[in-house]
Amino acid sequence: MMCTGSEAERKIVIFCSASYEIDPKFNQAAREVVRAACSLGYTIVSGGAVKGTMGVVADEIVACGGVHIGVLPRFMAVYRHPSLSETVWTDTMAERKEKMREGTCAAVALPGGIGTLDELIETLTLAKLDIYKGQVIALNIDGFFNPLIALLDHYVETGMLDSRSRSLISFPQSVAELNDLLR
Repeated sequence: MMCTGSEAERKIVIFCSASYEIDPKFNQAAREVVRAACSLGYTIVSGGAVKGTMGVVADEIVACGGVHIGVLPRFMAVYRHPSLSETVWTDTMAERKEKMREGTCAAVALPGGIGTLDELIETLTLAKLDIYKGQVIALNIDGFFNPLIALLDHYVETGMLDSRSRSLISFPQSVAELNDLLR
């Protein structure tokens, strides 16, 4: 699914860090991604929390006047960002990932930790199985995702992943390149 068409189809999910201990350049990139997505008319779905880059994303959506759907498991209610346009509650982390992707035309992973990696790899797997129809994108600021790129290429070289499936994930190097994918 390309990110074109009706307003209902113009929804993206952003996977990102809950850590406060990251390089500020990654939070700056998150702000730029949100501003670009809002300017393109996207509704943004995220983890909906106040922590780390998730909080930066939520604050920037508010600043842009965008629409933000936060998806949180009930046990994380204390971390809910107060300015969400809509909150979707789940019982488990697995259900959270499913609800976050639901109805989106793109899944964008920003530099993040093991949770972000889990969300990204599961989404790529679902794209490979033709279950997730949206674009799968990992913003590769300053080579953050280079080790993952090398691993995926290694999988292709060893026959563990076919090249068509490898092509289902894009690694733009800048927000401008990411915007080109979302236009």
